[in-house]
Amino acid sequence: MGSSAGSRRRLSDSEGEETTPEPRAPLLDRQGAHWKDAVGFWLLGLCNNFSYVVMLSAAHDILSHDRVPRNQSHVDPGPTALPHNSSSRFDCNSVSTAAVLLADILPTLVIKLLAPFGLHLLPYSPRVLVSGLCAAGSFVLVAFSHSVGTSLCGVVLASISSGLGEVTFLSLTAFYPRAVISWWSSGTGGAGLLGALSYLGLTQVGLSPQHTLLSMLGVPALLLASYFLLLTSPELQDPGGEEEAETAARQPLIGTEASESKPGSSPNLSLQERWTVFKGLLWYIIPLVLVYFAEYFINQGLFELLFFRNTSLSHAQQYRWYQMLYQAGVFISRSSLRCCRIRFTWALALLQCLNLAFLLADVLLNFLPSIYLVFLIVVYEGLLGGAAYVNTFHNIALETSDEHREFAMETACISDTLGISLSGLLALPLHDFLCHLS
Repeated sequence: MGSSAGSRRRLSDSEGEETTPEPRAPLLDRQGAHWKDAVGFWLLGLCNNFSYVVMLSAAHDILSHDRVPRNQSHVDPGPTALPHNSSSRFDCNSVSTAAVLLADILPTLVIKLLAPFGLHLLPYSPRVLVSGLCAAGSFVLVAFSHSVGTSLCGVVLASISSGLGEVTFLSLTAFYPRAVISWWSSGTGGAGLLGALSYLGLTQVGLSPQHTLLSMLGVPALLLASYFLLLTSPELQDPGGEEEAETAARQPLIGTEASESKPGSSPNLSLQERWTVFKGLLWYIIPLVLVYFAEYFINQGLFELLFFRNTSLSHAQQYRWYQMLYQAGVFISRSSLRCCRIRFTWALALLQCLNLAFLLADVLLNFLPSIYLVFLIVVYEGLLGGAAYVNTFHNIALETSDEHREFAMETACISDTLGISLSGLLALPLHDFLCHLS
């Protein structure tokens, strides 16, 4: 498998250097390679987003450090929850969980903003290594932290890992059949479900948040193994496939004449070409920004305030259930590309904004009688968000020419991060305002 890493290194280190094409592999070998790549990209999606999801699931616990003495190593996951603000009708932490969201997303935003301008100069292998090390460091730092500030530094490491990894792996799909995009998306959805479920389950059975985080250190190791040992050499892949006919039948997203350029020629694009590609992507970028703004405004701005006192679940447990059910919906929809494809993602953005308006009205008016109704809405919210993500990148892959695809993937992945960042910035003042309501 060393040839895999070596081939990627050649792709990123040589910019226009002609290489002698290798003989076409036998059909059986290419089928095996395709199977390995499908599994590889699924695992990369799973591992890349895992630490990011776990930090959001642990947000309530991270901000509850001031509830416990310094000599305790964990937050009590039991059913008793003391309100921070007795003058408010909400059970509020002194700081909104949106603070964790911002620490978990702003470094990603910076990485994605800068990526189209120079990240391609760094070979893929060092990027993956840095991503894996940052993920491991985030688990260790948050696990052994005794203050909110130190914990947020660990969350920042998780954000660097996730952001760098997403830009890297989405760009890497340009060198493989387009089908790997659906496997990557499914893996990221699996990260949401397994990350939230594992944190919920381990803390529910009595394991402290500290030991729960330390038990997850195997995930960064799996990410490195999936990249260096499982993915096959890109030039053994046949970039054609079942979707080529569909691609040919569509009007290209960027109107260009047929080109003989190979995927991965993004470093050779002029500024004018990059601007043209970006303008063409706005049709997909804007709705994805809106979808992620609405859903993360719900997740980190409203989840903590959707507290039902008439259940056996503590406030922390309710928050973990919201996160897990949301991620379950995301996993289902991110894995649904083969049976359900959506061209007009604007409809998903509209439905998600209606979700936000409905749940915000419930926070203010408290008209929903049962937490189980909120559970259903949260699953639906996840379905919309996951569908928007996978269909956006699938449509971009189909409608962008090969020589623009790597740059288009790098650029479009700013959409979800931008929406999440804006939601976090607005959720903080909303949290303070609502928590001061009597």
